[in-house]
Amino acid sequence: MRAITISAPGGPEVLEVTEEPQPGIAPDEVLVAVHAAGINRADLLQRQGFYNPPPGATTIPGLEVSGTIAEVGPEVTGWKVGDRVAALLTGGGYAEAVPVPAGQLLPVPESLSLTEAAALPEVLATVHSNIVGRAGIQAGEWLLVHGGASGIGTAAIQVARHLGVHVVVTVGSERKAQFCRDLGADAVINYREEDFVSRIHEICTHGDGTTGADVILDIIGAKYLERNIKALATDGRLVIIGLQGGTKAEINLGDLLQPRKTVTATTLRARPKEQKAQIVAEVVEQLWPAVTAGDIRPIIHETLPLAEAGRGQAALEEGASIGKVLLIVDEESQTTEAGQEEDTRS
Repeated sequence: MRAITISAPGGPEVLEVTEEPQPGIAPDEVLVAVHAAGINRADLLQRQGFYNPPPGATTIPGLEVSGTIAEVGPEVTGWKVGDRVAALLTGGGYAEAVPVPAGQLLPVPESLSLTEAAALPEVLATVHSNIVGRAGIQAGEWLLVHGGASGIGTAAIQVARHLGVHVVVTVGSERKAQFCRDLGADAVINYREEDFVSRIHEICTHGDGTTGADVILDIIGAKYLERNIKALATDGRLVIIGLQGGTKAEINLGDLLQPRKTVTATTLRARPKEQKAQIVAEVVEQLWPAVTAGDIRPIIHETLPLAEAGRGQAALEEGASIGKVLLIVDEESQTTEAGQEEDTRS
């Protein structure tokens, strides 16, 4: 099968199309014939040599795909060959086929194309597991999301609105700011022009007279740690899911104690498959009806052929994209899908 492999740690140019053996499946897995794969920042870190796959996992990058089931393991129930699925992966998405534990599959509703479905597994699983599962966010609370126009950010805006949560995002341009407003953000802060800490305390007000964000979903890490803590409300929860701004920072623990603030950090990729299955089940139960209804929709910046994986990763690094960049693996199917969508619009 065709796959993208990493010849050596480095820039986008080290991504190569190679011929790899088609993987087998375990008894509790299915083999997915991949239609499209999402590009995530974790893929960029893996390419650079900073985020190796967990032990035993494939070195082929790619943490989410859409496609159809080509083979079903003997212990799998509820799925059959030909089913349209999206999937959360530990790796292997940049390829024509990938084995997936059955618990990490999501059914693709008729309201979504396979291309659209590839944009959802990683972002919805990340957002829901962190703001709901980790931070316990409640309707009426204030959520601050850094990188509001990213794949995570655009998903978080929609999930927050679905949950009845007020959402503020940071962005770096007016183009991105307007997109986030149109998507449903209650407020947008341009971090290049405004101090997000002071603006958060102006925007996020509470009935008892206090101010600040109840939950912050952060992709920056060390660079924002001190300011994120200052931006939190009493009993606020900071969840760090990325380290784009470094890994080491010093804080005053007194800033956490009296106002009862919490700092936590998570990754999704390295979790055991049982935890991933639980997260996926919660996404299907609590968010998938809104996806089916069109209330939560995939935000896609660009689709590219598999062979242009380097260009796709460069688009994320440049920071100009809004939403997800996808790789189309099954280009023949993509042409058919596009034609069907055009017929529907006609």
